[in-house]
Amino acid sequence: MNAKANNTIDKARKLQRKLYLSAKTNKRRKFHALYDKVYREDILMKAWKQVKANKGIGGIDEIYIDDVVEYGESKLLKEIQQELIENHYNPKPVKRVYIPKKDGKKRPLGIPIIKDRIVQTATKIIIEPIFEADFKEYSYGFRPKRENKICEYVGR
Repeated sequence: MNAKANNTIDKARKLQRKLYLSAKTNKRRKFHALYDKVYREDILMKAWKQVKANKGIGGIDEIYIDDVVEYGESKLLKEIQQELIENHYNPKPVKRVYIPKKDGKKRPLGIPIIKDRIVQTATKIIIEPIFEADFKEYSYGFRPKRENKICEYVGR
């Protein structure tokens, strides 16, 4: 990862830490106007890195991770950012696939397009530390790598 990418990831972590500590120290704190944080360059870059690391297949548009890399990662992120700023962003329908289960039945799975995954991940990056601050230490449900996440937000 280059220095600019590292710097944007560090800026994103600092924002997450700030949101977490703000929520943790003031339980009555209300968070307004988080939308502008979702389209920050550092947040979109961190979201893209997570989506890229997850790999995954393309959605209904049949665009894959390698296609985005070939197209230009920063170019796509700038386009997403512009759509979000101008309030023109519209998610696409998800691709429906069926995953076989052990009992022979199939489970439906929705696969968003990569662009939507980036925006969803960026939103998660912003709101997760706020909600994380309210969870109890012994609460583990749907909190992968719980200890690591808490440490990430408080800077340990």
